[in-house]
Amino acid sequence: MTNTQASVAATGTGARSRPRAVLPALCATQITGWGIVYYAFPVLLPRLTADTGWSTNAATAAFSLALLVSAVAGIPLGRILDRRGPRAVMTAGSVLGVLAILLIAAAPNLAVFTLGWLLAGVTMAATFYPPAFAAITRWWGPDRVRALTIVTLAGGLASTVFAPLTAALAEHLTWRQTYAVLAVILAAVTIPAHALALRAPWPTAPPTAPTNDRTPIARSRPFLLLAASFTLSSFAMYAVVMGLIPLLTERGASPSTAAWALGLGGAGQTLGRTLYASLSARTSVTRRTATLIALGGATTAALALIPGPIPLLVIVAVLAGVVRGNLTLLQATAVTDRWGTTHYGRLSGLLGAPGHIAAALAPWAGAALAGPLGGYGHLFAGLAALSLIATILAVICPMKVQTARNWG
Repeated sequence: MTNTQASVAATGTGARSRPRAVLPALCATQITGWGIVYYAFPVLLPRLTADTGWSTNAATAAFSLALLVSAVAGIPLGRILDRRGPRAVMTAGSVLGVLAILLIAAAPNLAVFTLGWLLAGVTMAATFYPPAFAAITRWWGPDRVRALTIVTLAGGLASTVFAPLTAALAEHLTWRQTYAVLAVILAAVTIPAHALALRAPWPTAPPTAPTNDRTPIARSRPFLLLAASFTLSSFAMYAVVMGLIPLLTERGASPSTAAWALGLGGAGQTLGRTLYASLSARTSVTRRTATLIALGGATTAALALIPGPIPLLVIVAVLAGVVRGNLTLLQATAVTDRWGTTHYGRLSGLLGAPGHIAAALAPWAGAALAGPLGGYGHLFAGLAALSLIATILAVICPMKVQTARNWG
């Protein structure tokens, strides 16, 4: 029996038993969830702080706490997903997301605002990429890569759709009313999609491949250097995403134009993901890793150094999105490119954990550092320097990769 046949037999699935509604439903919910729960915040932040008097640092800290909660909540939710499937988790997460956004919209003070974001963090863990990927991986089995790519491409359009939409709503409504309208959209799209499209029987998990729990790969120098490289790169990447709108407004762009730039960056991210397979086929893992991280730093440096005009900065923002899309897939394939699939779950979790924490801290840290550094231009220059260090670490770490592979 081939590996593919064994996998299909173990899961009890084949092309005939895949629930057809799952893929389009998850594409729609990833666009909507990311767009409203994540990307609406940087668009509404200037109006929010101007209206409430809360500092940008305090408001952004609440958002960063949501990302930290998401990282922690994903661990127990992942166990539930493995046992029971995604329907209950993702549907409940959608309901909680609507309540969280409404609480944020109605928050009378910063404490309640922060509480709303803590609830939103659980929503992120229950409805964003990880549970969607778990659903597709189990239902699609050996054909999961194509389906995962489709959902990732759709998710990349979240900022393209919702950053401009949020800005357009905010031109006519208060930030609170805008969030309320977005909550209605979130409820209308995600709750029925998750409740109705994810009803198919949950396949039995495939047999666990033999593993060696004493493998030292996760403590090896290549692994630790790669984790450090990805952590610095992730911090810089997410700080750039959240800092793009204030950077552009500092350079003279209107809030609406800055929101469109963020949205077009999302379109660039989607384009980048379509190019990754070709890049992967033509480059070694070492060159690919170093090149993409370096290009991320180069686009960040360009945003820091180019004063204008605004259309040129928008083009650079789109190019940054193209690189960002490739970096997402680069990190998703980092373990298998170097150490194979034997310890994929454990190693990918360990490799990604520091980066997730860095991504959670990046919005708050970026906002906190922008003032002392003298503005977002100087902040972006510092982020470009972090990317340079990450590139150096990526170049150094592959020297021992083959040794680490043997340890696995």
